This record gives sequence, structure tokens and C-alpha cells, in this order.
Amino acid sequence: MLFTVETEQETDGRWIAEIIEIPGVLKYSNTRIDAVAQAEALALRVMAERIEHGEQPVEPIEIRFKAA
Repeated sequence: MLFTVETEQETDGRWIAEIIEIPGVLKYSNTRIDAVAQAEALALRVMAERIEHGEQPVEPIEIRFKAA
């Protein structure tokens, strides 16, 4: 799986990082690096939940993140 992380700086100076392939997975932080790290961690939690509940196929997976 390849997840795309899009970042944008808001007018108030905060950064938002969003995982495009998983709707609703986005995080705000004071720095771009922190926002990306938090969004990646949230994406992993969402994927783990999906696997636990049978919503994601259980097979060997490789997860990579790339900046947009």
C-alpha cells in the first residue's frame, strides 16, 4: 500500500497533514514534520482497526508513505 501525505500551512501558521487514500485521516500541528508524523501514526491505527474487524484483507502488506 502506498499512502500519499499532502501538507498545507494554514493561515494561522499551523500545518495540516492528510492521508489522501484514507478519508478523514488528517492531523494539525505547529510544525510540518509533527503533522506528518501524527497523520502517519493515525493511518496505521486506522489500518490496524480495519484488519481487526475484517474490513481489510489479511495478507502480507507493505506500507509506504510519500509526500505529495
